[in-house]
Amino acid sequence: MQQPRDFSIYGAVDLGARQAAAQRRQQAARAAETGESGSEASAFVFDVTEETFNTDVAERSRTTPVIVDLWADWCGPCKQLSPVLEKLANEAAGAWVLAKIDVDANPRLAQAFQAQSIPMVVAIIGGQMVDAFLGAMPESQVRQWLTQVLAVADQVGVGAPGADGVPGADGADDLSAVDDLPPAYAEAQAAMESGDMDTATSVIEKALAETPGDPLLKSWLAQATLIKRVGGYDQAAARRDAAASPSDVEAQLRVADIELASGRTEEAFDRLLGVIRRTSGDERNTARVQLLSLFDIFPPDDPQVKRARSQLTALLF
Repeated sequence: MQQPRDFSIYGAVDLGARQAAAQRRQQAARAAETGESGSEASAFVFDVTEETFNTDVAERSRTTPVIVDLWADWCGPCKQLSPVLEKLANEAAGAWVLAKIDVDANPRLAQAFQAQSIPMVVAIIGGQMVDAFLGAMPESQVRQWLTQVLAVADQVGVGAPGADGVPGADGADDLSAVDDLPPAYAEAQAAMESGDMDTATSVIEKALAETPGDPLLKSWLAQATLIKRVGGYDQAAARRDAAASPSDVEAQLRVADIELASGRTEEAFDRLLGVIRRTSGDERNTARVQLLSLFDIFPPDDPQVKRARSQLTALLF
């Protein structure tokens, strides 16, 4: 995944891109009138506009996980990632669906998602945004991310799969509607979406006190804590400091945070393992604690976590 860029998407889109987006809208309208469709269209991959978002994404997500792909015609990484998402959506055959949003044609949706960089991929479950990533990832990492998203969907009862992993495969004609997310989940998610990580962590910590073993809440707490840390960094300065001073432990820890937040999980884990390998005492323990906190973001059986945890054990014992 590419590192998020610190710029407003509106400042990066020129008039030519907006004209191209308008042309694509007209072409899509003509195709709808004539019954034509693009080669990539399917029942599981569809375009979403500001007018259709509530029905096609918000409401649909209450019965089926919806993965939102925010893209633009001028975006090179989008052209790498979108075909991967479309392929996986068609393979899933309804276990989840892919909603594609052209940010040039739908600027208000881009603003609602606070899309400062694209491609941006968001998982919507039960009307709530439960996870997201920025940049183009290889297919293997996208599959891992989707596995985590579907595990969350299963927890909250959205899109429960049939015998073969496809919703409705048990013979039911329709999927029944599900209730909203539990209040603590919804409150925490709303705080995270608004960028209020202090409130999010407070709500999650209170909920965890009541259900200490909840894996989703533990993951959200780790994510919110990471977001708070990264939000306080000067990312360019952190990278310069880490490159100039490999022995600067704090600089290495900051860059590890940035790498993980950018989707470069293996690089983040390897950086922290390297710090643990080279240090001792308080510095080693600080790096160890941070690495363990990042593990909490992922399921325990995540391959990258299992590999890094095994290396950590070897280093410590």
